[in-house]
Amino acid sequence: MSNNLSKIKNKISKKELILGTLVSFSDPIVSEVLCSCGFDFIWIDSEHQPLDKKDIDLHIMTVKGAGAAPFVRVPWNDPVLVKPILEMGPAGIIFPFIKTVDEAKLAVASCKYPPEGIRGYGPRRANRFSSISKDKYIEIAKVEPWIIVIIEHIDAVNNLKEILKVDGINSIVVGPEDLSGSIGLLGQTRHPELIKLLDKIAETCRDFKMPFAAGLSTTVMKDIEDWVQRGASWLLLDNDFSSLLFAGKKAYTDVKTISETGSKKTPGTGDKSKGDILTNNHIEVIVEEIMNKLRKKLK
Repeated sequence: MSNNLSKIKNKISKKELILGTLVSFSDPIVSEVLCSCGFDFIWIDSEHQPLDKKDIDLHIMTVKGAGAAPFVRVPWNDPVLVKPILEMGPAGIIFPFIKTVDEAKLAVASCKYPPEGIRGYGPRRANRFSSISKDKYIEIAKVEPWIIVIIEHIDAVNNLKEILKVDGINSIVVGPEDLSGSIGLLGQTRHPELIKLLDKIAETCRDFKMPFAAGLSTTVMKDIEDWVQRGASWLLLDNDFSSLLFAGKKAYTDVKTISETGSKKTPGTGDKSKGDILTNNHIEVIVEEIMNKLRKKLK
């Protein structure tokens, strides 16, 4: 079964915006539900979230089976942590807090077999449980998975041109929150100084023709608009618990408002578009509305 990385590459080649979301819950059904929303990739997070290797393995299986690309953020830039994830066959490995050229080179080396890297040989799902010949899989492993580094520190911004020259890096993603913290402005993601840095990162990536992305919240649509205008290739939107929270709050608030205002209309005669009949309080619908807004802005 394909890891669906080819779908990501194909859309980027057509300059289509790639959209994904993050999973933190251990149950792979969460990934299955989010894939049904239409997301191109699922970011399986093991840096900040309590996911173990078995959880990650099940999420990867689910995402691949649903036709999306599984990206896994590892806890740290450590070959020992990366190796078992590679054997699971993800479409991308995401490395946090890459700040220097040497760190970028280590990330690449962790994913490549000798002589290009230091990865030990022992694929599992990655070579379809040995149904792919060793020679063929070694060739595949030269270009898969995608190696993605997160730019989330001022040192990384200062070293960005050299980092992008490291052979083997396929994309970068910006972490605005931690980047703001590295310049003493934690949480101030709309601060003019941070905006200048984000613009600089995007410009540098465009110059190097490097696909780039950002992790964003749909509660601040201006951030999303900015990244679309900067030419981002892909965007990470929200996460499983925030989507659940937004949908739950909307359902509760909408119904509570109706109960408190006491509608005098005859049931079933109201304008459905104005909320007399609530049928859109589902995560899938909310996410689809957000994605449609983004697609309209790209036209």
